[in-house]
Amino acid sequence: MPLNASAIFPSSDPEFICFPSRRSVVHSANGIVACTQPLAAEAGQRILRAGGNAADAAVAVAAALNMTEPSSTGIGGDMFCLFYNAKTKKVEAMNGSGRSSAIGSLKQMRKDLGLEAGENGAIPMTSVHAVTIPGAAAGWVDTVERFGSGNVSMEDILTPAIQLGKEGFPVSELSSTYWRASEQTIRNASPNFGEMLKTDPSAKDGKRAPRPGELMYNRTLANTFRLLAKEGKKGFYEGHVAEALAKVVQNLGGHITVEDMKNHAKTGTEPTEPISLRFNGQKIGAVQSEGLDGQPSQGASEHGVDIWEHPPNGQGIVALMALGILEELENTNRIRTFTEKDHNCAEYLHAVIEALRIAFTDAAWFVTDPSVVKVPTAEMISRSYLSERAKIFNPKKASTNLVHGSPAHNKSDTVYFATTDKYGNGCSFINSNFGGFGTCIIPKGCGFTLQNRGAGFSLQEGHPNVFAPSKRPYHTIIPAMLTNPDDGSLHTVYGVMGGFMQPQGHVQVLLNMLAFKYNPQAALDAPRICIGAGMPDAGNVFDTVYLEEGIGEDVAEELRKMGHDVEIVKGYKRGLFGRGQVIRCHIEEGRHVYSAGSDPRGDGGAFPV
Repeated sequence: MPLNASAIFPSSDPEFICFPSRRSVVHSANGIVACTQPLAAEAGQRILRAGGNAADAAVAVAAALNMTEPSSTGIGGDMFCLFYNAKTKKVEAMNGSGRSSAIGSLKQMRKDLGLEAGENGAIPMTSVHAVTIPGAAAGWVDTVERFGSGNVSMEDILTPAIQLGKEGFPVSELSSTYWRASEQTIRNASPNFGEMLKTDPSAKDGKRAPRPGELMYNRTLANTFRLLAKEGKKGFYEGHVAEALAKVVQNLGGHITVEDMKNHAKTGTEPTEPISLRFNGQKIGAVQSEGLDGQPSQGASEHGVDIWEHPPNGQGIVALMALGILEELENTNRIRTFTEKDHNCAEYLHAVIEALRIAFTDAAWFVTDPSVVKVPTAEMISRSYLSERAKIFNPKKASTNLVHGSPAHNKSDTVYFATTDKYGNGCSFINSNFGGFGTCIIPKGCGFTLQNRGAGFSLQEGHPNVFAPSKRPYHTIIPAMLTNPDDGSLHTVYGVMGGFMQPQGHVQVLLNMLAFKYNPQAALDAPRICIGAGMPDAGNVFDTVYLEEGIGEDVAEELRKMGHDVEIVKGYKRGLFGRGQVIRCHIEEGRHVYSAGSDPRGDGGAFPV
């Protein structure tokens, strides 16, 4: 009698994800897809081989990830992307985040949540009131229309994901782990829970979360994708999907309407100007120019790199601010230039922690929907302002009771994946439900869960990010890129997913690569730190400092002596530190050559074309 999947998985290893990665860097001259699911990567490879470009492939990956890893992402969530155009040598941005309903008010929201006058509170992650209009569907269509090659249709791009849902796919180990952990929440969220669980006559209600290696089908989601492929935005924001979405939300006490859905199709996705910071901290210009073997790195600049992030309402500005503060601290001799042997030493980690805390303090106040409230983005990343904020840093002691600055008055704010193509383009793409399966609420006959992005709103009167109708909240998902300052050429497409971990991951992975000379894979393998627990419902982001297994207890003790509350994280809990992807680029004999790494904390990898 043949074995079934449950006889094979989970394996008897004492702890999954407890060993250092032994992965090699992946190289290709025809493009690379780096993501958390191999089956999703294959979808992107198919599109690249069919003549599509990095943007086309990114949307194919996003859809396939919704099938294979719905615990992280989906069409019921939001997306952001950065696209590097090899012809123009410009980085462009797309904001695919959704807004709150046009009806309602802060007063109504507080009433719905049962908050008394003057009582502090937040929108719970599992509440229907955390649902905002899903922006991903419109974002996918607009990404292809604006950045795509024109060689493949939306139907071509979504076909791999449709086939996965219709024909079934074997579930990966981490995806199954998170699916099983959320099974009861999915059951509790809405009457349509069975659409996101595996059929099993022996299970409660005939449904359960899939185990590793088992086949999972999602034909209702496949049909949702077919509607989007055939009808464009109308297939999602009008008709069956829009009506089912509004109905389940309203039945649970929420306020999203069919009209809200239709309006998003018209106004939702927004071309935006990316924000950037030229960074040459830790003498990275000299490091790159010298090269790992003593030879100058091709295309490297003594001026460092230009770091590109998506602007608010995203939190990419946190990474830019933190890096700018670290450079200012080094320039004023308040921290030293660290050597390779200093990697993850207490002195270095203290500087990173404190720079991030200062940046988060400002972002937590100022980052919101810039179409509703002015966000002083340029001022927040100006050298004069960062110089002032850097003065807060104490090299011997952890900060307490930080207060945000006031840049407006100074004189002088998931799955991540990366794609590149043979034409030299790069796409840094992030798509998210926010927390896990989001609210876990499923519109009937649609096969996806609704995000809980609305939990990012403040309920404090007068706060820039306070809840209001037709407004986008503080957003955690952020894609990133690096370009070479001298000629604008593509340096790296990269990102790290995971709530408030994301800008922290951007800072650490960048410094791993450029200051400590780690290759793309090693830069992701290296143990990371996380201040707070990465998500807003798990404690204040400024509290505990989590150290990943691999950072020594001696380092932890030194940080404790500085006043940090430190905890070491092992095993599956290492998911707290996010899952990143890196694709670096150089030119050889007139061709683009890519070198990629993929996070060992995920199920995926970097896959060449």
